[in-house]
Amino acid sequence: QEQLVESGGGLVQAGGSLRLSCAASGNILGIRSLAWYRQAPGKQRDLVAAIPSGGTTTYADSVKGRFTISRDNAKNTVYLQMNSLKVEDTAVYYCHADLVTRDYGVRYGYWGQGTQVTVSS
Repeated sequence: QEQLVESGGGLVQAGGSLRLSCAASGNILGIRSLAWYRQAPGKQRDLVAAIPSGGTTTYADSVKGRFTISRDNAKNTVYLQMNSLKVEDTAVYYCHADLVTRDYGVRYGYWGQGTQVTVSS
C-alpha cells in the first residue's frame, strides 16, 4: 500500500552531479523525519543527510557543502541534490521516512528500495 519509491541514481563522472528523488505513494497526508542513507560494499549503512521532525537539517561531514536535502510537501517527495561527486560517494542510497496516512495515522520507518550511485574517476 504505502511505500517510498526512489529514482535518479546512475553513473556519473567525478565532479558531476545527480539528484535523487524519493516519493511516497499510497493514501498519504504527508511525510516526516526524512533522511538519506548510503551503503558501500563491505561497509555499514550510514546517515548522509536528514530533516528530523521539528529539528534542524543535518549532514554527514563527508558530504557537507556538496549535498543538499530538500522536500516538496505537495508531492510527498524528498530529494538529495549531490554536487561535486567523488568516487568515495559510490554506494547504494536509501531514503527513509515516517508516513502520515489518511486512515491509520503515522506509520514509522519506511525505506526506499535503494538506488545505485556510481562515480567514476
